[in-house]
Amino acid sequence: MAEDKREVVVTDIKIPFWSMVVLMVKWAIAAIPAVIILMLIGLLVSVVLSMVAGAGWHQHYWGMSRGWS
Repeated sequence: MAEDKREVVVTDIKIPFWSMVVLMVKWAIAAIPAVIILMLIGLLVSVVLSMVAGAGWHQHYWGMSRGWS
């Protein structure tokens, strides 16, 4: 099986200019939902980290850690 391995070298790809423009526009449009999803994930992580890190500081700052009401 390993002897059947063949290498291929691509030297040139000819594609019409407007086909490339259409492809790039489709990529850009497809990237918009991906960026929105990544931003929502980042927001969620940020909120969780803020709650974890901020809760301890808030309790310490207002004296709640000492049992004061």
